Amino acid sequence: MTVLENTPRVDPTPPRKKGRRRATALSGTDRIVLLLMVGIPTLLHLALVWVPTLSSVLLSFTSWDGIGDLDQIKFVGTRNYAEIFTTYPRFWPAVQHNLIWLAFLILLPTSFGLLLAVLLDRKLKFTRIYQSILYLPVVLALAMVGFIWQLMYEPNLGLVNNVLGIAESNPVDWLGDSDINIYAVLIAAGWKHTGYVMLLYLAGLKSFDPALKEAAALDGANGWQTFWRVTFPVLKPINVIVLVITVIEGLRAFDIVYAINRGRNGLELVSVLITDNIIGEASRIGWGSALAVILLVISLGFIITYLVQVFRREERA
Repeated sequence: MTVLENTPRVDPTPPRKKGRRRATALSGTDRIVLLLMVGIPTLLHLALVWVPTLSSVLLSFTSWDGIGDLDQIKFVGTRNYAEIFTTYPRFWPAVQHNLIWLAFLILLPTSFGLLLAVLLDRKLKFTRIYQSILYLPVVLALAMVGFIWQLMYEPNLGLVNNVLGIAESNPVDWLGDSDINIYAVLIAAGWKHTGYVMLLYLAGLKSFDPALKEAAALDGANGWQTFWRVTFPVLKPINVIVLVITVIEGLRAFDIVYAINRGRNGLELVSVLITDNIIGEASRIGWGSALAVILLVISLGFIITYLVQVFRREERA
């Protein structure tokens, strides 16, 4: 017997790794299911979002009362936009109210929601009860919030004037006075927005690594320094979400003012002007579409500008 005969034979093909399976092609049924799962939501999104948006952009350059046939649509160029910016008396007060709405939501309810989230994250007694009470306004529609606060702001029988002790002597018409009703409504809207912001920040704090706080404490940082230099920067993704949601809520506000007095007498908003011109007595589809496009551009301007700055900071870091 030779040496070659005693030498074990080696298989030239490499052994297959266990646990790995060869990818198989999708069957016909799988392809149909996948197509339905992706195609139906895509078609709904296109039909309910993009088609109305692009239609509004096109109609904003036309003149049409929405009653006649489509052949009665007349192209007027940028005349609708020019008249809105120069001769429409309700436009600029509505824009001002939207900006006040946006600034209020960013400064007060957002800050208060963050404060409540930090307090509830400290594992207080009855934390779940507090969370439920503070989150309860979020599940209510803004129209319902408007009805609730109408009762509270009622001059003679409302809770606010009775608590202040002025219900009988000198009652304040909180919603009827055009100088103060916008701020009264903002408090009602902020009541709902605070609970939403609190929930978002509380979710971010629950996923926060406690080792970072311990490391900051070992370095001699107090509670305030730990929050601003450690906790708050880690919550940057939540901050982006909160800001985008706040901008959207501030610029698309409609339900609560329309439920109170149809957005008039000091409560004018751009969304109310859109509704009045498209489905109101005026029935100016082109004019209302131009207002909708203006509101869309303002919203995208705020959101895109902030997101670009955030992404640039992350790239530099």
